[in-house]
Amino acid sequence: MTFANAVAIVLAEEGGYVNDPQDPGGETKYGISKRRFPDVDIAALTQQRAEALYERHYWDVCKCGDMPWPLALFVFDAAVNQGCDAAKRMLQRALNVPQDGILGSRTMDAARASRPWHVARFMAYRAMRYQSTRNFDHFGEGWLIRLFRVAMEAR
Repeated sequence: MTFANAVAIVLAEEGGYVNDPQDPGGETKYGISKRRFPDVDIAALTQQRAEALYERHYWDVCKCGDMPWPLALFVFDAAVNQGCDAAKRMLQRALNVPQDGILGSRTMDAARASRPWHVARFMAYRAMRYQSTRNFDHFGEGWLIRLFRVAMEAR
C-alpha cells in the first residue's frame, strides 16, 4: 500500500470545510487547519493541495513510506490527528526503542521488523493519548470511532 491509499482513508475521515469554535485547530478543510498552516487560504484549499501538504508535512516527516502496511497508515493518521511528534514517540514506545522523536535507523529497523502486536500496541497508545487530550469530552467519542474506522479500512 502507498501514500495514495493512506491519504484516501485519512481524507474520508477528515471531511470537508469546518470552522468549529471548540476545535483548537480553527478553520479546517480536508483536515488541514489554519492553526497549522496559517498562510493557506483554507476556504479555497483544493483536495490536491491538501494531499500535497499531507505528503510533505506528515507522511514524509514520519517516514511512513519506509514502514510496512498498516503501520504506515496508522502512524500517518496519528500524525495528522495527534501531531507528528506524538506519532513518532508513540511509535517508538510501541516498538520499545528510545522515545526521542527521531526516526533514525534503530526506529526504522524496528518498524520494518514490527509484528502485528506492535501495531495493536501503537493503536492502544493512540487511544490512551486521546483520553488525556484537551477537549476529549467534546471530541473523544469521534476520535475513538475514527481510530476503529481507520483500523477497519487498513485491511
